[in-house]
Amino acid sequence: MLTTAGAPDATAPYAGETREMNEAAMSPDSTAPYAGETREMNEAAMSPDSTAPYAGFEGRVGRIFSTSEPAWPPRPTAREGAPNIIVMLADDLGFADLGCYGSEIDTPELDALAAGGVRYTNFHVNPMCSPTRASMLTGLNHHLAGMGHVAHSDPGFPGYAHEIRDDAVTMAELFRDHGWASLMVGKWHLCKDSSLSEAGPRNSWPLQKGFERYYGILDGFTNFHQPHRLYEDNHHINIDQYPDDYYFTDDLTDQAIKMIDEVRSSHPTKPFFLYYAHGAVHAPLQAKQADMEKYRGAYDAGWDRIREQRFARQKEIGVVAPDTVLPPRNTEEQHAVTPWDELSDLQRETFARYMEIFAGMVDSVDQSVGRLREHLEAMGEWDNTIIVFTSDNGGSREGQDDGTSQYFRTLLVQTGSDVLEDVELDHTRLDLLGGPQTLPHYPMGWAMASNTPFRLYKINTHQGGHQVPFIVHWPAGLTGTSSDSPARVQGASHHGEIRTQYQHITDLLPTLAELTGLEIPASKHGQPVPHPAGASFAASLADAECDSTHREQYYEMIGHRGMYRDGWSAVSLRIPRRSFAEASWELHNLAEDPTEARDLGEAHPERLAELRDAFEVAAWANQVFPLDEGNGLKMIQKPPWEDEFITEVRLRPRIPTLERWRALQLINFRSFEVSVDLDYALGDEGMLFAHGDQGGGYAMYVEGGRLFFAYNGYGDMTVVDCGELPAGSKDIDLAMQREPGWRQNARISRDGTEVGEALDLPVLMAIAPFEGIDVGIDRRSPVSWEIYEKHGPFPYTGTLTAVTYKPGEMAPDAGIRFIDFLKEAGTRFE
Repeated sequence: MLTTAGAPDATAPYAGETREMNEAAMSPDSTAPYAGETREMNEAAMSPDSTAPYAGFEGRVGRIFSTSEPAWPPRPTAREGAPNIIVMLADDLGFADLGCYGSEIDTPELDALAAGGVRYTNFHVNPMCSPTRASMLTGLNHHLAGMGHVAHSDPGFPGYAHEIRDDAVTMAELFRDHGWASLMVGKWHLCKDSSLSEAGPRNSWPLQKGFERYYGILDGFTNFHQPHRLYEDNHHINIDQYPDDYYFTDDLTDQAIKMIDEVRSSHPTKPFFLYYAHGAVHAPLQAKQADMEKYRGAYDAGWDRIREQRFARQKEIGVVAPDTVLPPRNTEEQHAVTPWDELSDLQRETFARYMEIFAGMVDSVDQSVGRLREHLEAMGEWDNTIIVFTSDNGGSREGQDDGTSQYFRTLLVQTGSDVLEDVELDHTRLDLLGGPQTLPHYPMGWAMASNTPFRLYKINTHQGGHQVPFIVHWPAGLTGTSSDSPARVQGASHHGEIRTQYQHITDLLPTLAELTGLEIPASKHGQPVPHPAGASFAASLADAECDSTHREQYYEMIGHRGMYRDGWSAVSLRIPRRSFAEASWELHNLAEDPTEARDLGEAHPERLAELRDAFEVAAWANQVFPLDEGNGLKMIQKPPWEDEFITEVRLRPRIPTLERWRALQLINFRSFEVSVDLDYALGDEGMLFAHGDQGGGYAMYVEGGRLFFAYNGYGDMTVVDCGELPAGSKDIDLAMQREPGWRQNARISRDGTEVGEALDLPVLMAIAPFEGIDVGIDRRSPVSWEIYEKHGPFPYTGTLTAVTYKPGEMAPDAGIRFIDFLKEAGTRFE
């Protein structure tokens, strides 16, 4: 065992941790001047006493102003003519989902960006959302940045801290510190769940990572018609009800335009950096009615035919080589796609509707680009704005074999249970799909089509998981006009050209730095920063023949592994709860076989062994270990201080919604009680409490003098009429008893007398309920749509003193009860 605790280089992988590895982690930066010293000590080395009066002042001070010479500290100021920058990141958008990459979806604005800019066809990200976002903002490999997976766990290891490490320089900090306004709208997903509430900590929120303005969601997704929790700058926005025509993508675009206008009206020339992180096209698949109707019937031919058509167009427009092979339909274990022709009529009708919604969402993303373009053109800012458009990973297979009308229900499949899956039920909701009452996702067959011509999906380390569209557009910088400015790409005009160099998302930060003439700092607060993983590819914007600047790259996601080096790739498809040592690897020559159609492992065993060994070295160097063996430990293990949230809490009426993660700690994997303290008078009505939304939840309310309990089991409603509520009623109690098999029973009592029950209810899991707890109202997406249609948020009209939550015993099948067993049994998977 070797410990790096106390190592001179605090940026070394696993610094402060103990790990199994050979001695290879010492950083050359450990001998740098002042290494290990504090910022204050560095400053003291330059000035005998930096706190002395006038220390560092460069003017001359007399006794009066008239005999003194002023001086001002320099302000961060971008050079004259510095470009604006917009980085637009789509969510779960596959390689083939844009018209300029072969899609049938109408994307004229993005197609125009490609026609007026440069398109990359060999650009790679990490195969999941939070990891790509961390690498994009820091230029670091995602485990080294602290983001080994999505930010929904805290298992206690550096690569899975699930917040951006403090000593990383972010893209927002770089541009802010050099005179750009630093703005962000959209999905953040770079802080752990336990940090989402107003109690924080906010150390990994957008404003603490260099952004000066922010509007969006900190979570990984939301309801597009009724977002569960919006944030502005450093606080959440308490919203009772959205307008009927609200749509999240439109709201983000409105806010982006507003921020840009505020910057320009406040300063005549200051450039802006805008990070626009779309929530689309991540599930739930929800779109505006007109956008969905536009694609009605477009997908009746099915995913096999659509995939073939996209592949033909890709060859025609040149985003794949003429000799590229389209691999057979995905048939890998746990990832296989059913042939469209083998589906029932009911399945085909339902599945086609899912894809119509998805297409409408892609269309809406394209519309957002158009609105930004029109606004910037009207401002005279368009030509000198660098726009980068890409996606965070390939198309998502989270909808499993059959898709779903209720996303949270289908996420349960990841725990090994599919007992609630019901295509016939989903088909009955056909007319509701895409609207606010359902949370759909498409089947993995459509994800396969999204990722045409590549194999597999988001989370996988095969190409379909991480090869994505990438467009750079900059009219003033890609014109071919020679200039002394470091920001101009010199040479012939490059409009509409295609680039085939292998590049990675870690290369974007150094590329933008080179285009704007900036240097990425080597230190932060007086300490060295981790060595960047990426390198600028700005030269390839002008030169289609120049070499890639990214020779090798490891990939890892929930046990799937991959290693790229100089055109060759070794990749391993992970089956959970099987031995890593016995996992098979494939070898592909991507220069000749970009779609991984031919496994060359048997023909070149030495090269395969070399790449497997290279993965091990890279994994240790980037704090990838420990790997996820698939037994749930990564999600179950948690820091001891989270236990302090599992305690009785008293909530008063109309307080802001108790944040969803905080609320889940009161009920998750356990029995619980809810006590309502009121003084009921005849005529009082409204919500007593509500926890959840249209994806799942429960609520207690009074309507027409009667008490009701409503339980939304992933869209399947149970309503218990608990009878008339006598005047003077004081106490109403809900007791939820967890039973084995992910079921629970509800019993309702009034002033000590049981008045109703609901038995054998499905337990809400997989981060449901997704809305937090409301008292005296049901805000935003409601638990009961019927009540919402009649009363809106239904604020309680009478005297409601408080609602008290009392967490009870852990469920008999709660994973936390079996940690020791899981660890012991899991050793066989190493």
